[in-house]
Amino acid sequence: MRKICLQTLILLLTALCAVSCSTTRYVPEDEYLLNSVKVKTVGEYPDVSTSQLRNYVRQNPNSRWFSLLKLPLMTYSLSGRDTTKWINRTLRSIGEAPVLLDMRKTEQTVNDLCQELRNEGFLHAEVLADTTIHGQKADVTYWLKPGEPYFIHNLQYEIEDPAIRQLLAADSVNRLLSAGMKFDVSKLDAERKRISAILTDQGYYRFHKEFITYQADTMRNSQLIDVTLRLGLYRQNNRPDTLHTRYTMRHINYASGDPADPRLHLRPHVLDECTHLEEGQLYSATGLQNTYNHFGRLQAVKYTNINFRQDPDSAYLDCDIQLQTNKPSTLSFQPEGTNTAGDLGAAASLTYQNRNLFRGSELLSIELRGAYEAIRGLEGYSNQDFIEYSAQARLQFPRFIAPFISRRFRQNTNATSEVSLLYDLQDRPEFHRRLLSAAWRYRWNNPRRHDKYQLDLLDLNYVFMPWISSTFRSQYLDNESNRNAILRYNYEDLFITKIGFGYSYSKGNIALKTNIETSGNLLSLASKTLGTEKDDMGHYRVFNIAFAQYVKADVDLTRSFILDRNNQIVLHLGFGIAYPYGNSTVLPFEKRYFSGGANSVRGWSVRSLGPGKYKERDGRINFINQTGDMKLDLNAEYRTHLFWKLGGALFIDAGNIWTLRDYNIQPGGLFRLKDFPSQIAVSYGVGLRFNFDYFILRFDLGMKAINPAYEEDDEEHYPIIHPRFSRDYAFHFAVGLPF
Repeated sequence: MRKICLQTLILLLTALCAVSCSTTRYVPEDEYLLNSVKVKTVGEYPDVSTSQLRNYVRQNPNSRWFSLLKLPLMTYSLSGRDTTKWINRTLRSIGEAPVLLDMRKTEQTVNDLCQELRNEGFLHAEVLADTTIHGQKADVTYWLKPGEPYFIHNLQYEIEDPAIRQLLAADSVNRLLSAGMKFDVSKLDAERKRISAILTDQGYYRFHKEFITYQADTMRNSQLIDVTLRLGLYRQNNRPDTLHTRYTMRHINYASGDPADPRLHLRPHVLDECTHLEEGQLYSATGLQNTYNHFGRLQAVKYTNINFRQDPDSAYLDCDIQLQTNKPSTLSFQPEGTNTAGDLGAAASLTYQNRNLFRGSELLSIELRGAYEAIRGLEGYSNQDFIEYSAQARLQFPRFIAPFISRRFRQNTNATSEVSLLYDLQDRPEFHRRLLSAAWRYRWNNPRRHDKYQLDLLDLNYVFMPWISSTFRSQYLDNESNRNAILRYNYEDLFITKIGFGYSYSKGNIALKTNIETSGNLLSLASKTLGTEKDDMGHYRVFNIAFAQYVKADVDLTRSFILDRNNQIVLHLGFGIAYPYGNSTVLPFEKRYFSGGANSVRGWSVRSLGPGKYKERDGRINFINQTGDMKLDLNAEYRTHLFWKLGGALFIDAGNIWTLRDYNIQPGGLFRLKDFPSQIAVSYGVGLRFNFDYFILRFDLGMKAINPAYEEDDEEHYPIIHPRFSRDYAFHFAVGLPF
């Protein structure tokens, strides 16, 4: 087998070498394949970012797989010249045609780079293009000679309109320009935009940044510049210059944008809350944008059009807001196929939605769902089918439904209030399970910031088991030799009263998600206060049902590093910890952590890693035994665009789960600080991604590198040294990126 693999590898490398030598097959004579492009500086310039200046290059070479092989170009080169054959057309469509050196684009790039350096304060910058020819290939290097940067010496603001002068003087501490800073055109333009934003938010409806100009005078024999910002008077056609007019809102009118239906199906209170312009107040460009944003969030509104009418003899504006609404009700049917660990099934859902239930754009959604699955491999059970029916009702309000919330806070926040009810019926060969759930939660964010919040004010879940088969009960629940406390706890009637808070932040290349939740504290306090007696298991009960008591916290952090337009490195940290206490010694199954799978340590299949160094021997119940109270995920992934809609990835994953209590059915699973380093599992692998814009199909092949669940076999402990494909691989198919 090793001999066959070696021969295959040699043949593959030989084929790649042959193809790489023919990448100039479709390069015409007297032309050159653009092989590489580099941007470098002559000397050390810490203020010059060659990676950012790389974006000004107008012609880039063919893309490379993982920055090494030009496989898309190789694929194109494999095609024949006869384009009537489908194989040639296919190879060309999925490949890339050779990028031919274009000297005109090279000259344009030189000019663009030079101009950008001068905009950044290097007024005497020079850029040279060095083209090296070898065979039919060309390498281009752009050498940057920035020279000495220029700095602002004296800075003056000349504002001709006295009212604007007084207004901006009160905001002078927020100026973006100051004497002594490097002369930077982007900073000059940012100051124009800042001043324009202030004025358009203070009633200056007709103001724009073109009224602001700069005068820059260089000082002889120095790198100093005197800068003067001038804000001129209002100019229109050939009329004399006048002071800028400050406008006040006079009338705000609402109308239907649908000629067939002149009625506006929204309550006046909702219209007022979504409108961030007020009669009698100054015009505000930010208020106008927020008005568009808030009406755009309403499910009942299809589009919004806002127009202003000026009174020629006064400083008043009239505002006309036209709204066209969507159809209030929809009915949809969605079939789906399922595959759970090889068990095939089908499901279907029927959903009714009303987008304007109380004429306030409230969204009512009622979903009925049914599912069937044929289960294989179960012995000793009379039935081999899984059947599920569920009914869910959800009502969303596009605002806070809560007292003591000020109008200003409501207007400055995008908020959703939601109440939901769910009844789920599951009939398996081993047991019948029922779930009754009710929740009330809030979600909100400030549109001008990058963070989001969620508050689960109340989340009630009643889980009850009306029937458990005698076979399942005798094998797992009543078996004294088994003593699986975790399993028994999760097949008893249970009441969960969750309260939770979540926070997420996303800006640029950083994404952070946190969540904390707790359950059972109020019920425990009430039980102790009222002197309620405990049952034989030491649990307080409500309506003769034990309730769960725990606290849980999760943190998820992702950081991306952009290498170039086709390559990036993504780092991910995931940590979660949960602790049962008081009325519980075991976490509910839905709150426990598992490791392995498409979004965790990908060398293991889902729910097959941990806790700690625990090794599962009874595969029938590993979904319970291989869970824990604490989880750690560490991931590093190199992502690259290959060609067409195909992307690739190389990844390294590490992590595991642990228990915080010592359960006899999970030997080696308890977290101990001294054992922590040796119980970190590590895997590596390769992946393919098909990016279809609206969704991403992902295929990952992971291999174990370090396995903490081993006995005495070093080969099993360090698979990276002693790999065995049949033992160490895990294949994952998923929709979306792992993090």
